[in-house]
Amino acid sequence: MTELDPFTDALDGPMYVVTAASRGERAGCLVGFASQCSIAPPRFTVWLSIANHTYHVACAAEHLTVHLLHRHDRALAELFGEETGDRVDKFARVGWRPGESGSPILEQAPTWFTGRIEGRIEGGDHVGFLLAPVAVCPRSEGPPPPLLRYRELRNLEPGHPA
Repeated sequence: MTELDPFTDALDGPMYVVTAASRGERAGCLVGFASQCSIAPPRFTVWLSIANHTYHVACAAEHLTVHLLHRHDRALAELFGEETGDRVDKFARVGWRPGESGSPILEQAPTWFTGRIEGRIEGGDHVGFLLAPVAVCPRSEGPPPPLLRYRELRNLEPGHPA
């Protein structure tokens, strides 16, 4: 428990899978701390736990890909949230293709963007990666499906405790 819990307990933000590639290695993890942070120029920040394998790969990466998860993506969230890339090749279990600098784009998650890492922000046990978009998924027809939210996943057992 922290002094911020009364505020954060009310939050129910969208969930993402963030992927990275560097030094011939791929990584990806489930992320709940992320947000657009500028309109002009467009910027987005995603926060990675320093305990996470993806963080270490991302530190040497040029780009990250951020995949927005929808309710039907729960199995993807479980894979990238409960398994750790230093023990399991998550990408052997999903369809993907290389994006900018090899950053994996997950075929199952059609709402994504790839951003060039423009900066890093220290934030305690997480580091924020400031991203400038360089590639964005095509627009889809019709209304988007409901998003997968934090409260729907709060019982997952993380691959690395945050």
